[in-house]
Amino acid sequence: MTGRILVVDDVATNRIVMKVKLAAACYSVLQADCGEAALRLARSERPDLILLDVMMPDMSGVSVCERLKSDPETADIPVILITALSDSDSKVDGLKRGADDYLTKPVDEVTLLARVRSLLRSSEIQRELRLREDSYAGLGFAEPTTGFDCPGKVALVAPDAATGMAWKRALGPVVGNPLEVLPREHALQTRVQAAPDLFVIAADLATRNEGLRLLSDLRSRPASRHAAVLMILPQGDTERGAVALDLGAGDILYDPFDIGELAVRIEMQLKRKSQSDRLRASVEAGLELAVTDSLTGLHNRRYALRRLDRMMMAPGRGVAVMMLDLDHFKSVNDSFGHAAGDHVLAAVAKRLRNQLRPQDLLARLGGEEFLVAVQDVGSETALDCAERLRRAVGEAPITGPGLDLPIPVTMSVGLAMTQTHGETAEVLLQRADQALYGSKHEGRNQVTVSASAA
Repeated sequence: MTGRILVVDDVATNRIVMKVKLAAACYSVLQADCGEAALRLARSERPDLILLDVMMPDMSGVSVCERLKSDPETADIPVILITALSDSDSKVDGLKRGADDYLTKPVDEVTLLARVRSLLRSSEIQRELRLREDSYAGLGFAEPTTGFDCPGKVALVAPDAATGMAWKRALGPVVGNPLEVLPREHALQTRVQAAPDLFVIAADLATRNEGLRLLSDLRSRPASRHAAVLMILPQGDTERGAVALDLGAGDILYDPFDIGELAVRIEMQLKRKSQSDRLRASVEAGLELAVTDSLTGLHNRRYALRRLDRMMMAPGRGVAVMMLDLDHFKSVNDSFGHAAGDHVLAAVAKRLRNQLRPQDLLARLGGEEFLVAVQDVGSETALDCAERLRRAVGEAPITGPGLDLPIPVTMSVGLAMTQTHGETAEVLLQRADQALYGSKHEGRNQVTVSASAA
């Protein structure tokens, strides 16, 4: 089964009809005949989505929805209100009080299943992001959120400039977000930093279905991939409404529409988008922290070894690996203190990074030991690079705030080059480490090339 859906309706016939439709689409169906039963089942069974009738004898579906959304155990479950009340005020009230969508009876099966698919897909993405965020928080990688949201930017892509301006004038008094009328061709030219948070797009622009094609394009481009999209369709065009939802629209509305309902749906989409952005940023920060050495800002051992494996498999002239170790670093800690030692490590990391290309691998393996891997270079170039790194570290003492005296440091380097295509990263690292030992044994502050690669 692709998901469990709770159907709440006091009329048994309605529940049975809905169950048949959903079961045919391979959903598992739970049933409740009143609001209290719905609340109990929602807490105990944690369904993936709830279809909730508005008119029930013990309490209204809207009240049930409010209680579901106020309970942390059930707040994330998407809720679709279903009712015979088709007036805009009822829809707006239901949406404002927590419903994720609002469908009127008789429910069109195509629209229903498309809405269910869309909400389940969105809910699953949110759940996965939240699980990852919780995992990183458990490992100590989480960073506190700022609690500040910039106003979401809304782009209006209408069939013509006059319609776009009419939408903007009508929405201006009821939407507190920046509104921009955007021609279709400009929608695809936005940069990541300037991309709208929400696109309101007419399904038909200069030609039929041009808005749907634009939706597909927006979903395929990095600048707009995560933007919310609300599609405006002709009245009764449920088939294309389902297509829009399946293409990635977060919501649809049929023209002519109530401006108040559009405003509420815009607010809902911006809220969901903001939440997704925060979760995604938290996950990305967690990923970055998981592979980064907190002291130097360089990649850590975990990342470095995996990256080196990939570099070894790439075509080219080969990979040069350098093991670098600060000479007599223990005496720095003993003489100047561990805070000064940390400052030295951070300064050395900066000097090393300044000598390397962005694509070169630089990592702190632990303590005072660093790793450099340079791809697609010959032995002479690799040796020049190693000598340049050694000189960059030792050419001037380390100075800075908190250091009473300049601290002179030098670095020993062991260099190894790949010899055969089948050589493993582990073997290459062992050869570089042996060469590093040779540098230490011969007096330090020098580069030694692995004998088998000389």
